[in-house]
Amino acid sequence: MLTRSSRSADPWLVVEGVSRSFVSAAETVRAVRDADLTAHQGEFVCVFGASGSGKSTLINLIAGLDTADAGRILVGQADLGLLGESRRARLRLETIGVVFQDHNLIEEFTALENVALPLEALGVGRRAALRQASAQLARVGLGGLGDRVPSRMSGGQRQRVGIARALVGERRVLLADEPTGALDSRSSRELFELIRVLCDQGSLAVVCSHDERCQELADTVYEMVDGRPIVRERVS
Repeated sequence: MLTRSSRSADPWLVVEGVSRSFVSAAETVRAVRDADLTAHQGEFVCVFGASGSGKSTLINLIAGLDTADAGRILVGQADLGLLGESRRARLRLETIGVVFQDHNLIEEFTALENVALPLEALGVGRRAALRQASAQLARVGLGGLGDRVPSRMSGGQRQRVGIARALVGERRVLLADEPTGALDSRSSRELFELIRVLCDQGSLAVVCSHDERCQELADTVYEMVDGRPIVRERVS
């Protein structure tokens, strides 16, 4: 695992004083409150907390799928608060990959075609995109399974395809919201071990999960309490 001394001096991800509320006729829900979080390249961050504590909202804010009411989020040199919707979408294609509990794969496409999609959206030629997708599938332990459609894969394999799609190309940040929620204990353990390996290879991962295995393998553990991530453990 990483130590602080082996990380670069400057964090790649900075969440600073971020808040997000949802207003309805009946109530105002403060989902995220004055949140602070930092992470470096190569770091595995686990965020846990009760349902409704704001974990998913935090992931959506970091991914640029939602915008904060206050505070700022920096991913690399990009300040998400200064980017419009199209620029945030571009950032997800180039820098940030997101994985949810539901793998969100296109059922009619093979694993190889699913992983190649972000590259093709960036304008990479199909042959080159498929070549990079094949390499990424091998990286997550699915070499040789690129011609399978999602219905012919296990739940753990489908999530690995989702991770491969999230990191294909030059993307350096993996965000995952309960990625093992639909998996058995063995598949869950293997998926977290894979994320650990990917971080050791230089990726940055922020994973929201109730699973204790996530906390065991992470460099930094935050507990989400009333919309605020509180550090519970950090490797020194």
